[in-house]
Amino acid sequence: MPTNPLSRRGFLVGVAATTALGVTGCGLGGSSDSGGDTSGPITGDVTGEIKFQTWALKPKYTDYINGMITAFQKQHAGVKITWIDQPADGYLQKVTADAAGGTLPDVVNMPPDLSYPLARKKLLVNIDTAVPDARKDYLDNSWAAYELSGQSGSYGFPWYLNTGPTFYNKALFRQVGLDPEHPPTNYAELENAALVMAQRSNKQIAMLGLTPVIADFGLYGVTVLNGDGTKFTFNDSKGVEFVEMYKRLYDAGALIPEALTANYTGAGTKFMNQQIAWAPGSAYDLANFKTNAPSLYANVGITKTITNTGKANMYVQGLSVSAASKNKPTALAFARFVTNAENQMAFAKLTAIFPSTKGSMSDPYFANDGGTDEGRVRVAAAKQLATAVNYTPVQWSDQMTTQLQQKMADAMQGKTSAKQALDDTVAQCDKLLAG
Repeated sequence: MPTNPLSRRGFLVGVAATTALGVTGCGLGGSSDSGGDTSGPITGDVTGEIKFQTWALKPKYTDYINGMITAFQKQHAGVKITWIDQPADGYLQKVTADAAGGTLPDVVNMPPDLSYPLARKKLLVNIDTAVPDARKDYLDNSWAAYELSGQSGSYGFPWYLNTGPTFYNKALFRQVGLDPEHPPTNYAELENAALVMAQRSNKQIAMLGLTPVIADFGLYGVTVLNGDGTKFTFNDSKGVEFVEMYKRLYDAGALIPEALTANYTGAGTKFMNQQIAWAPGSAYDLANFKTNAPSLYANVGITKTITNTGKANMYVQGLSVSAASKNKPTALAFARFVTNAENQMAFAKLTAIFPSTKGSMSDPYFANDGGTDEGRVRVAAAKQLATAVNYTPVQWSDQMTTQLQQKMADAMQGKTSAKQALDDTVAQCDKLLAG
């Protein structure tokens, strides 16, 4: 389980930058002989051995995972589950290599954007056809995260979810005369506050520490991808407007120069060091502030995600089943068991995540904040998840992220116009998509 706080591409106990690799360029050739698409439900005895792979859950959640494994094995005599937990560093590369080599474990923890290239190569089981009654148990928006645009089928059981909130530094707001009890609630207000902060601090305090990622375009109201998932569309007038706003902020000193550096990951540290005033985060981050940045914690404000759509961003992790599994009935049954409402609810009470199962959000745990900051974050995030969507298309890859970041840097520095930067990015991303 990844552990970089305040990153916008992952989550759970910390949030990691986890866009999937451009798998089609990393050794994944033709389709798997066994195929990911099934002609009908997969049935059979739940017995035999399977391997279950997770992502950095040891040692903190060893008892929880082992407890689920023991419970499942007691329910199904003759089943043996071998749990493999891989470290966060290099996890996606390892999954890719295993898939290419035909050694992918039976059940694998992966985000939607890694499932996409594997599913395209028919390396994952289509859950919709293999277990047709499963969809009804999960939130529609979480199930949709594992669907492929323009194709039928879904390729993962949603496991756990997360979303905002946004954190801001009340002390820095006060320092420049901004109302710390009334933070910005829309993009126009955020721009105005950021410009005031930069001007009144003589460019010594920046509001923002990151250039926009593709999910931010979605939050702004930009249509990122066409309906059949074959072309990117974020170079429209709305997208240009969004980049031009960031250009104004950069010119004014409201966006730190380091944000233009390729693969920059220091924004979370700068927020914790009270060098920038605004940062997206997850429910985990507040506990991190309390432990590792107590002076920030004393001044941290909590507000909802800014969005023009009325829907916050949702991060998803799930369990996919290998198409090469020699024991698919057991693999599917176990993946469904791990992600059922009871087990997800137990996990949510151990750490700062949220269940993907229908009805779970009505539990009092997500409505009663207990009078604590952590509780307020949990309740606010739970409310957002009712309508949240995954704004990052499953087709989006690490290579595309690099293209966008490079062109945003060019636009911020005036090397190209916002329109040209987006046109160039879309052209390159379309080539990668077609490949």
